[in-house]
Amino acid sequence: MSRVASNPITVPASVEVNINGQHVAVKGPKGAQEFTLHKSVEIIKADNVLTFKERAEVLNTRRHSGESRNSANALAGTSRSLVNNMVIGVVDGFEKKLTLVGVGYRSKVQGKNLDLTLGFSHPVLYPIPEGITITTPSATEIVVTGVDKQKVGQVAAEIRAFRKPEPYKGKGVRYSDEHVALKETKK
Repeated sequence: MSRVASNPITVPASVEVNINGQHVAVKGPKGAQEFTLHKSVEIIKADNVLTFKERAEVLNTRRHSGESRNSANALAGTSRSLVNNMVIGVVDGFEKKLTLVGVGYRSKVQGKNLDLTLGFSHPVLYPIPEGITITTPSATEIVVTGVDKQKVGQVAAEIRAFRKPEPYKGKGVRYSDEHVALKETKK
């Protein structure tokens, strides 16, 4: 049994979890998310506790087909982590902070777009995806929030990709907790 899958998820009182076969729907105060489990993973809901394990009938067929048992173990652990992130997301949400470093680098939200000035000859307009909220507390700070952990991380990575931190002066878009190792210049 996977070490991750063996940890049960305690569902808070404000969260509603519906399981219909392999389909899991989680609804909470900040939003709702859905996920479809792999056929080799079983989810069990007892009171307010979710547990994950490998399906017994799938394990028996795998033994005869020669597939390893480790893939079902890994899928159980992965499914547990994804559902746990869904529960955390609908209760608290997820957040990524970005910082702009460089002279003249600015950001502001205009309607459904993030307007970035990053030293190019033109401004960069990034359309804000559905389910994501972007705020700019100051001209050099960007805060990406949402209920889906993967989507929040993907949006933050796409914004950072417009101007990654360069290794000599450190100018660019970086995560607020990121350390940029600076290289020495030629002498």
